[in-house]
Amino acid sequence: MTTTETPDTLRRILDYSSRADPYPLYAELRKTPVAQQEDGSYVISTYRELAGILHNPHLSSDVRNLAHPMAMAEARTTPSFINLDPPEHDRLRRLAMRHFGPPHTPGLVTGMEPDLTAIVTGLIDNFAGKEQIDVVDDFAYPFPVTVICHLLGVPREDEPRFHVWVNAIIDSIDYNPKTDPQEKLDNGVQATKDLREYLGGLLEQRHGRPGDDLLTRLANDDGPDGRMTDAEIVSTANLLLIAGHETTVNLIANGMLTLLRNPEVLQRLRAEPDLVVPLVEELLRYEPPVHIIPWRAAYSDIAVGDTVIPKGSKIMLMLASGSRDPDRFDDPDRFDPDRQDNQHLGFGSGIHLCFGGPMARLETQIALTELVRRLDRPRLVADPPPYRPSPVLRGPIHLLLEQG
Repeated sequence: MTTTETPDTLRRILDYSSRADPYPLYAELRKTPVAQQEDGSYVISTYRELAGILHNPHLSSDVRNLAHPMAMAEARTTPSFINLDPPEHDRLRRLAMRHFGPPHTPGLVTGMEPDLTAIVTGLIDNFAGKEQIDVVDDFAYPFPVTVICHLLGVPREDEPRFHVWVNAIIDSIDYNPKTDPQEKLDNGVQATKDLREYLGGLLEQRHGRPGDDLLTRLANDDGPDGRMTDAEIVSTANLLLIAGHETTVNLIANGMLTLLRNPEVLQRLRAEPDLVVPLVEELLRYEPPVHIIPWRAAYSDIAVGDTVIPKGSKIMLMLASGSRDPDRFDDPDRFDPDRQDNQHLGFGSGIHLCFGGPMARLETQIALTELVRRLDRPRLVADPPPYRPSPVLRGPIHLLLEQG
């Protein structure tokens, strides 16, 4: 299913000029569900094919299974479990999950609801007297950062240090040696090293000491799967620190933008707070925080539809395109919180289904409910707002509002 059109369509999707609205380009891409690119890689863009391959055991998340080595920051370090395959992926994910959710800590997420509400309330209180509010800088960023720092045991006051590193790492995720300067990758590699050294320093202080934070628990846990090595703990903490706030920032900002563009839904949420649960699920489908999984590897030959993807091929998964596929969702370009059977790909699927999904859901539910309840006739200053550079983790870099 090779065409001459899809490589150009993909280039346009990745280009920053399309960041505000890539969805018409996704529709073009879906005309060829499995499209081979000029470099021999494959792009998958339709729901059925994406859902199928995400559950295919021949799809690898380990960069070592690519026929052609790929430049990426984490390839030079101990990989986090998101970039490993079973059985190592399963072991590390189980060890982390023991302290993050069911069955060992079943009340962790729901038990944090009072604390989450208090953080949100405090941030909104700070809006008083401001002519303009930046939903990102004043709210959507500091909220999940505060939460993940508390969970991991990372000092909140260190945020200015790791914020720079996280930005450089995120910027290098979609590094393309043909179009991007080498500096982009080098900055990501150095930032990865700096962040891991920082987390390693925190970890050294936790061995043999009591504590409820995740770093301390992992440092002292001898569970049925044994204990993580220090390198494995650092790689897990690195993943959770980045994913634990970057995706939620986008989800909250995309959510507020979507509500302001759909004022009738905003009014409904104000009157019916329970609507927030299905509303966030629809948001994960309609304006998800993660648009693209930039690479996976074919562990062996994989049949996807009418195409056989050869062993070692690089595969790009266009999750946001799949969640707008009209063959799976009725009227997919309409934001509808009453949508039924909403099996979106907003958190991926299969064994790599987003580890922090339950926390991100709850954070976003509380954030949007309180923003809608407390803001006085909010209005967008600019639509579309300016967007972050990344086509992978897509969301506004600023979202300015006026109220009153």
